[in-house]
Amino acid sequence: MLHSCKAMSNLPSMACELASGVAAMTDEWNDLRLVLAVVRSGGLTGAAQMLRIDHSTAFRRLAAIENRLGQPLFERLPGGVYEPSPAAERMAAAAERMEDEALALARDLAGRDQRLSGELRVTSSETLAQGVLMPHLASFRRAHPGIAIELTIDNRVLSLTRREADVALRPMRPRESDVWGRKLADVAWTVYGAGAYLKMHGALSDPIDLKTHALIGWEESAAGINSAEWLWAKVPAAAIVYRTNSLINQLAAAKAGIGLAVLPCYLGDREPAVTRALAKPLVELARELWIVTHTDLRRTARVRAFFDVVGEGLAAERALFEGRAPDRQPNSARPRRRRA
Repeated sequence: MLHSCKAMSNLPSMACELASGVAAMTDEWNDLRLVLAVVRSGGLTGAAQMLRIDHSTAFRRLAAIENRLGQPLFERLPGGVYEPSPAAERMAAAAERMEDEALALARDLAGRDQRLSGELRVTSSETLAQGVLMPHLASFRRAHPGIAIELTIDNRVLSLTRREADVALRPMRPRESDVWGRKLADVAWTVYGAGAYLKMHGALSDPIDLKTHALIGWEESAAGINSAEWLWAKVPAAAIVYRTNSLINQLAAAKAGIGLAVLPCYLGDREPAVTRALAKPLVELARELWIVTHTDLRRTARVRAFFDVVGEGLAAERALFEGRAPDRQPNSARPRRRRA
């Protein structure tokens, strides 16, 4: 916090005015950031989380802004929804332009950084982090002990433009024009079950057999997830006996013998407690694994080092990702004949 100019009598008046001006600009930027965060999240709780401040602080700051402007910026709706006024939308648009410029400058400076030290922010899906990634992160740490890794496990596509991450491992081909990276492998999926379940109920000779089994699937809010929509199209709702929003939990449910689960091969083939209920991968669920960064960061030493160690390490496991690793299918899990 800047001290008042009166308390700093040794400061020349011009320097004092400059310090006051910087403080005022900082306050204005923080106000704009808060309004932008409320507009983006649709409420004060989400805005506080975005800015990493507590809800009461966000509430007081927004009230102070509205009091200073002499008008409300948001209409408070039921459920904690904040509907922006035209003034709030104009403020948010201005804040977004300022944010874009600040982020572009930060990326430009980071792109020139040739130090193999500092922090590297990485994002990955839950299944990749759980199943395959950790040994490669350990190799990276041994090779570059000066680099601290911050791993965000999130199944959403985080924004590289807004520096939500420096490097992303994504189960899909990137669509953004300002993203640079490479494909590491194709990703295969198939159906898995516990050995005891398969011994009792038999394996599958065709995906159509799924409707005769107890199935583990996604909760109904999982619209847009490819494996969820594929399963919903293949089987009646009554066949899904257990629902969850986590693939790791679906694997745990399959291990417990609750039913069959549709999983990526790099997750299912490495787990000794389950085996393939359907021998071949499902062509309709094939995906790609990519390692990507923002084009402005591609020459940053930390990013290049991560691509070299972790990217190459994951690419070397292409057979596992593509479902070509040796499978463990017990003789007792022979496919049963389909019901008429």
